[in-house]
Amino acid sequence: MSHPELPRIAVVGFAHSRNVPASTGTTNGVEMLIPCFNRLYSQLQISRSDIGFWCSGSSDYLAGRAFSFISAIDAIGAVPPINESHVEMDGAWALYEAWVKILTGEVDVALAYGFGKSSAGDADKTLALQTDPYTVAPLLPEARSLAGLQARTGLDSGAWTEREMAEVAARGSGADVDELLATDYVSDPLRAHDIAPYADAAAAVVLATEERARELTDNPAFITGWDHRIDTPNFGARDLTVSPSTALAGDTAFGDRSRAVDVAELQAPYTHQEIILRRALGLPDSVRINPSGGALAGNALFSGGLQRIGYAAHAILSGQAQTALAHATSGPLLQQNMVVTLAGGEN
Repeated sequence: MSHPELPRIAVVGFAHSRNVPASTGTTNGVEMLIPCFNRLYSQLQISRSDIGFWCSGSSDYLAGRAFSFISAIDAIGAVPPINESHVEMDGAWALYEAWVKILTGEVDVALAYGFGKSSAGDADKTLALQTDPYTVAPLLPEARSLAGLQARTGLDSGAWTEREMAEVAARGSGADVDELLATDYVSDPLRAHDIAPYADAAAAVVLATEERARELTDNPAFITGWDHRIDTPNFGARDLTVSPSTALAGDTAFGDRSRAVDVAELQAPYTHQEIILRRALGLPDSVRINPSGGALAGNALFSGGLQRIGYAAHAILSGQAQTALAHATSGPLLQQNMVVTLAGGEN
């Protein structure tokens, strides 16, 4: 939604662990989360008792245990007692719940976090469980194979070219486009540079009311619009070269404001998906896309979307931007999409 009459709420802090191919420790994220929380306490000069509401995003399937988020609370501590909730989604959706909690007026500071340890098992099999349980999931399709079908659909229809895909990868890596195009296919028509490697990681973001935000940081990143929408999970029932849910979420989040934001952080685990998202959101060429490296630098399951919001907000918090957009996705082939718009205090 994009309603100027709502109370102003801002992102005031962001921290995440390194996106690494594999990590030691348990699947409940405690070892990754504690340093994130401590960093935020230090940055904002707050303690656990200052957080009025906590919300986490993770997956029991990925963790390989029931109620894995309960053991993750060990990263917070049992005393003092906390007000806590959880979503079986990327941490971006946990942040949305935290935002709504502040809007109710019950709390003035909230923290959302997400975590996932992809290296603990077969991430592709885990993600396959999100697909249609009758016609697709029994086949246990690899995520990159599904993405390959999407990429091929776009190439055959002329929606994009392999060079355009390589240009997305080159922008983030600094590699030469022609050299990238000369490499072998991994999952035709996808090459290695088109596919984000899975990563173990955790992330946390702190939200606060305007009054508290101005006490906690000099340049809060105020939320100016927020929406999330869903497309059908039936691959055969939608055009895979476009993302209507992203377009609708973007229209709602932006309202009548300019799309020429300074920075856009898009959660696109495959190069062609960035092209789809950029077009769906109507972003002009002036927008800096994924200056953080984006999901292509590491596909951190269940914290990658929260990282995109965190990095977009960080651009404002650090004075590198005045306006920003963040996108998060969940489900196969951009099935569910969230769009958040942010601005500095003078916008």
